[in-house]
Amino acid sequence: MSNPVSDEARVIPLRPAPARPQAPQAEPAPREPLWRDLVGEVLRRERREQERTLKDVADAARISLPYLSEIERGRKEASSEVLAAAAHALGLSLGDLLARAHGELSRRTAGHHRTAAPRPRSYRGLCLAA
Repeated sequence: MSNPVSDEARVIPLRPAPARPQAPQAEPAPREPLWRDLVGEVLRRERREQERTLKDVADAARISLPYLSEIERGRKEASSEVLAAAAHALGLSLGDLLARAHGELSRRTAGHHRTAAPRPRSYRGLCLAA
């Protein structure tokens, strides 16, 4: 037996069907900046305020110039030793560098904190051990 072929023509639309209106979605929360970006910005800002070149600071910190540049641009996650060397080359302690980066983080995320989950209540019962 042979298969009967349908006499109906296939319709191929020339234009896509109009999009259905979608319900407006809430704006996503802004992304928190990465720590390496903040630290790099602080290093760069401090270096520029001191009117020093990348080469000068890299030489004083004993870091390669390209690597220091990548740290300043937030491209590399520097070790604490490298960050301390860069900070000391700028006359800062590692604590000063991290405090300034923390201040920048706080400033940028001031209105965007998520509410923390409620803290569990402390247990005020009596525990007996034998």
